[in-house]
Amino acid sequence: MSEKIKDLKTIWYFVGIVLTVMGGLVLLSGIVDAFRSASEKTVLADLCPGIWWGGIMAATGLIFLVKNKDKVVE
Repeated sequence: MSEKIKDLKTIWYFVGIVLTVMGGLVLLSGIVDAFRSASEKTVLADLCPGIWWGGIMAATGLIFLVKNKDKVVE
């Protein structure tokens, strides 16, 4: 029972994984929506918010992954 569990990652590493995956999905959805002509467009549809938010989320997730890849919980 006194064995130490090795290589436990910090919570911020897993936050980075989630942000990267979700950001990639939002980015992909935004790209598909940008090339598909919808019958009804919203007021700010020309700004492509899905592409912006997906890119921001994916970039933030990658930053979290890179910063916390070598950190372990003691």
